Amino acid sequence: MAVETPSPEVINLMGDVAELMLAELDDLVAEMDAAEIELSPAAGSDAAVLADTSASNRANAARVLSTFARREAKMAPIDIPPEALDVARTIARRGLDLDVLFQSYRRGQNVAWRRYMAHATRLVPVGPLLLELLEASSQRLFAYVDHVLGCVVIAAQREREEVLGGAIARRAETIRLILDGAAIDTTRAGERLGYDLRQRHTALVLWTPPHGDVQGALESAATALARAAGTRPPLTLSVGPSTLWAWLGSSSEPALDTLPEAIEQAQNHIRVAVGPTRPGITGFRRSHEAALSIQSLLAGHPGGARVALFRDLEVTALAAQNTNRAAEFVAATLGPLAEDTSAAARLRETLRVFLDEAENAPRAATRLHTHRNTVLQRVARATELLGYQPGERRLAMELALELAHQLGPRVLTTGPVGA
Repeated sequence: MAVETPSPEVINLMGDVAELMLAELDDLVAEMDAAEIELSPAAGSDAAVLADTSASNRANAARVLSTFARREAKMAPIDIPPEALDVARTIARRGLDLDVLFQSYRRGQNVAWRRYMAHATRLVPVGPLLLELLEASSQRLFAYVDHVLGCVVIAAQREREEVLGGAIARRAETIRLILDGAAIDTTRAGERLGYDLRQRHTALVLWTPPHGDVQGALESAATALARAAGTRPPLTLSVGPSTLWAWLGSSSEPALDTLPEAIEQAQNHIRVAVGPTRPGITGFRRSHEAALSIQSLLAGHPGGARVALFRDLEVTALAAQNTNRAAEFVAATLGPLAEDTSAAARLRETLRVFLDEAENAPRAATRLHTHRNTVLQRVARATELLGYQPGERRLAMELALELAHQLGPRVLTTGPVGA
């Protein structure tokens, strides 16, 4: 049945509601993300799937709301955001049930529609005009979602068919069996992978912000890191358009200290989490699990270091497993210094480096590229705000500062603080 063109008044109101929702796009996307994570906790625990899902939610919401905001009488042809296709490919490569994709879209649609109705009812009194507004808006919104969902499911099915064929499928299947702890013969598995599982393994997770398929750049970066570490060429597995798993095989300890310099030769948006070096097939799995934990720790805070070693962040990762509890700990330990402001951040970073340098102000000043007296002034101000000497609770203080440094806004509070 043909859809009637809404009246000019309704078209204008649709634009008004859309502009209100675009102004709170961050909150809308966060609510959509949370609803979809609740549907599939396994997908939500995977940093790459979570990032791609969030990027898709943002792209779809911005696309449809911007269409409404243009206040066009005729609905424009629907084109698919690249981010929507990215998450379809990621889900297919992860081996997740495609029903997760379908249900996630429906949940996201429901979240957006509830918000839309709430704004509409505040703008328009109950009556025929409100009914016309909701009817016209729902037809356009649901038509958009139905069209995009149909296209991304087809894309995911095609991706799965491609991944399921040939050597890539055999490699992916063998790696997943190892990671799942299945009973598998080490020699046979190594032959299928073309990789010696009896050696020592250092797992890497390389990723970028979701912005298109960058697998070639990730593969090149993994190869460069292997070369810098002095290991054999890496075993790799693509697990999404912007994520690559890799393992560096070696007979001795690799030169991991060379990796920060080596990653500078790769594209500047690529980051890497590095697991510990462990022997045998169990070490293959354990190192990968550790690298994933570091990626999950850092993925939501893009301003951090490009190379993160498990050996440096193991304690922080353990403390951050429950983000809500970590935030409570940071707030209780740092007090006003836990506020998400530039002034508090400056004091936190100075105090973190000062304690890391055994309270040596000149060395801290060198690392911070500032003057010794500035360091001492900031430490004094931080101590004043804390209400106690940082050294009195040194272990808790250093951990809280590291959590704030690595997780950023996820464990910080809002509000002003003096500097």
